[in-house]
Order: sequence, then structure tokens, then C-alpha cells
Amino acid sequence: MSDDSTNIAAESSADLRDRAAELDAADGLAKLRERFTLPDGVVYLDGNSLGALPAGVAGTTADVVARQWGELLIRSWDESGWWTAPERIGDKLAPLVGAAPGQVVVGDSTSVNLFKALVGAARLATPGRTKLLVDAATFPTDGYIAQSAARMTGLTVVPVDPSHAAEAMDADTAVVLLNHVDYRSGRLHDLPALTTAAHAAGAITVWDLCHSAGALPVDLDAHAVDLAVGCTYKYLNGGPGAPAYLYIAARHQADFDSPLPGWNGHADPFAMTPAFQAAEGATRGRVGTPDILSMLALESALDAWDGVSVEDVRAKSLALTDFFLACVAAYVPQGRVESVTPVEHGRRGSQISLRTENAREVMGELISRGVIGDFRAPDVLRFGFTPLYVGFADAERAARTLGHIFG
Repeated sequence: MSDDSTNIAAESSADLRDRAAELDAADGLAKLRERFTLPDGVVYLDGNSLGALPAGVAGTTADVVARQWGELLIRSWDESGWWTAPERIGDKLAPLVGAAPGQVVVGDSTSVNLFKALVGAARLATPGRTKLLVDAATFPTDGYIAQSAARMTGLTVVPVDPSHAAEAMDADTAVVLLNHVDYRSGRLHDLPALTTAAHAAGAITVWDLCHSAGALPVDLDAHAVDLAVGCTYKYLNGGPGAPAYLYIAARHQADFDSPLPGWNGHADPFAMTPAFQAAEGATRGRVGTPDILSMLALESALDAWDGVSVEDVRAKSLALTDFFLACVAAYVPQGRVESVTPVEHGRRGSQISLRTENAREVMGELISRGVIGDFRAPDVLRFGFTPLYVGFADAERAARTLGHIFG
């Protein structure tokens, strides 16, 4: 904890509330909260599971259902731009992950896109290599998909701690799958250095951005990432079950061989030919008919990012999580919680995870008092900070409520 955070922790409850009000008054992003629909009286710190509702989505969805579908019917595939939505929305999302246009396609779930990426990466890799390195603490689905992809491509899954992944990369490494931010602890992994290490070993990288995109700069192009996937319902606020995305670096697109060659990824979908010919560019990452209702809800949700700098979002995220940690130190009796999220800014995502006994019950009590976070077994309280709509007063109230529960 920084000296400033230590000083904050020594302040009284009234002082901390005053400090929060001052920080909110000086916050250049505070006005963005107006772009979201949030219940009165609720502190929402679960945007790392499901983002809040952007204000324009309800109207957009109503129009898609009533006019585009209800009136225009099948004409909307052309007249309402339904057919081009996966690439159009991919280009709208691309700046948030540091990608130039033409490299991101939206559709399917994160799991499906991860399967495409891993098998595609194995087919891009140097022949004869045998290992698929996987983040040992990864979200379970990533591990399941990696095992399946390995069986299909003849690779062997090798679990690694991302902190030591570079040491495990060698001439037998074909593919490296890592999470940018660990879902349980909030630990930020070094994407630039690990990507460089993988390339030095001759391996292909696949990054899972589910817990980083929309919370901090990713810079896929700048760091020469090969392939990446991510969901859109967390910090990107796309809605429950919103379609995920697949990033295919331009230099790999001509050779990317998807294991799911659906008709939507065909060079000429309506030719209905028996043989598959992949479309050019990231479009070859498409599979079947896109889910238009959720797709266009996501497109509207991304309007909340108009004029917003990801760098500014990152700066506020770090300030929010610093302040929350300091308030926890001030309000919660010593020894009742332990932060498992790194203190160092360079190793922290946009969440704080606190370990405590009876974590499930504690989170249930927090939620009953209007502070919504979530729980991860066996003993972790997770608090996600989405800077577009979370303020410093929210952080102070959450910590104070936690202190009352332990008091």
C-alpha cells in the first residue's frame, strides 16, 4: 500500500466520505455514469461478471424487435445491416483492445472463439512442436477447451504459472494460452513481455481478454499478439450472453484455418457450394448465423465509449482500487480480510479480491445491504470496479458496509 493510501486509512469515517466526495468532484469521467441505467441506492461492483445496462440499449433493442424484425422482416439483413454486423461491431470494439480495423469479428461465445483460436494457432505453429502451454489458474472453461483442442491437434497441455511462463517456453512450444487478468485474484499478467518471450521461442500466442478489455489498455497490435478472444458482457457492458469476439492479427489471416468452417465464414456464403472456401480477413472467423438481437444490443452498448480514452479509464481504475483498499484498511478490523490482488499497479487489473472466512455469507450480507459484488470458492470476495459508472463514494460505502458486517 502506498504512503498516501496509508494516510487515507488513518482518516475517520467522515474524513473518508469527504475525501470520496472531493475525488468524485474532480473526476473527469464521473459524468459517464449518466450513460447507464442503475438502480437507486445500489453500489454495483460486479461489472467484472455482468456490466450495467447502457441507457441507449433498451430503445435500440425495441427498434430491432418492433421495426427491423417486425416490419422489415427478412429485408433487414440488407436494409438494417444485419449481415455485416459481426465485422462492423468488431471494428467498433477494436480500438478498445488496441486493434486496427479488419482484425476483430464479433459472434459466438468466448468458449467457441477460444476453440477456433487454439486450433487455428496450432495449425499456424511450426510443425513438429508438441506443447500447448496453458495458464494453470485459468478459468475452467479455458482449460477444458485447451484439452479438447490439444487432442484434436496432437499437442500436450502443459499448465504453467504465468509468472514463470517465459521460462517454460522452448523449441517444443507450439501455442501459449494466457489470461491477461486472472479472474479470481485480479492479477494482471505481463502481456507485452510474455508475447515477446513466446515469439522468441517461435510459439503462437492466444490471449484471453475477458477481464481486461474495457478496463485497461490491451494494445494487441502494438505488442504483436497473434490471436485473442474475449467476452463483451463484463467491462464492455454488452448484456447477458452478449456475443464474444475473436482477434486475428492481419499477418495471420490468410493462413488462419478455423476448425469450425461454417457457411457464414465462406468466401461466397450464398453460393451454397459443397466445398468450403474461407472468406478473406477476419470474416473467416465467422461460423453460423449471428445472434442479431444480442449483437445489435452490444453495438448500442458500445456507444457508451464515445469520446472515452481507455488510458483515462485505467487511471481512474487504479485510483478507485487504491482508495477502496485504503478504506478497507480503515474500516475492517485487522486480520478479518486479506487482499489477494497485487498492490503494484503494474500487476493489478480492475478488481479487488479479498480472502475471508465465510465469504459466501459475507457477500450475501453485503448484497442485502445494497453493495453488489460476488463470491468465488472457497473464500474470496470479488469487487469489480468499472470506471465508467463506479465512483469513489461507491468505493467508500462498500468498504464501510464491509466494516459494519465485521464490526
